[in-house]
Amino acid sequence: MQSTEVERLFSGLIGAEYDRLAMICPAAAQMSHRVGEAVAGWNPGRPLRVFEIGCGTGVTTLSLLLAREDAAVTAVDNEPAMLVQAREHLASWLGQGRLRLLEADALSALDALPDASVDVVASGYAVHNFLQGYRSRVLEAVYRVLKPGGAFINGDRYALDDAAAHTRLTQDEARHWFKAFAAIGRYDLLEQWIVHLFSDESEDHIMRLSPALAALRELGFAPVEVPFREGVNTLLVAVKPAP
Repeated sequence: MQSTEVERLFSGLIGAEYDRLAMICPAAAQMSHRVGEAVAGWNPGRPLRVFEIGCGTGVTTLSLLLAREDAAVTAVDNEPAMLVQAREHLASWLGQGRLRLLEADALSALDALPDASVDVVASGYAVHNFLQGYRSRVLEAVYRVLKPGGAFINGDRYALDDAAAHTRLTQDEARHWFKAFAAIGRYDLLEQWIVHLFSDESEDHIMRLSPALAALRELGFAPVEVPFREGVNTLLVAVKPAP
């Protein structure tokens, strides 16, 4: 059963033209590659079962598939419009049997998995979209389904702990969006992305780095590391300890 806390944030123009993200936030595409690189180096020589949270149109999914020939990926998203694009972009991988795409919210899909059944849970720019309570339950489920020694690898938007510095960074981001969308005359998309940004920055959603790291450690992850951070764009690797 789908959680009542699940939101539909990509059902309009944003989802239909999600490729515009690369124009307004090139760091997002770069982060997808970083997530793939992190998975590529995880337990080399041992086949990986990978679960991806919020695959969207399949940008990070492709990085995961290219990273390891021995990785079998199950990717989930609750937006049909995004999955249509993912199925088109990743048709050859679906045909090879290395990829499964599921229409489901993250928590429902994770709850359907057995304990200690996944080597890596990966995600790119999805978890920050979740409501705080829902996100906490997702991370609990991630810890449960990971095998001992498995990893949660997340490339995402983690807000600065300094609220004033974060506000300045967000203002700069909004200014860039106005210029980028004005240059192509797409004020309709600008409106949708600005509304989405307000959602990201709301107290119900915002994911600040230090509290996020503390929450993962409290769940039992160790170590919890940040191999890359530039502004809000952050790569996080959290390991479920082996006995």
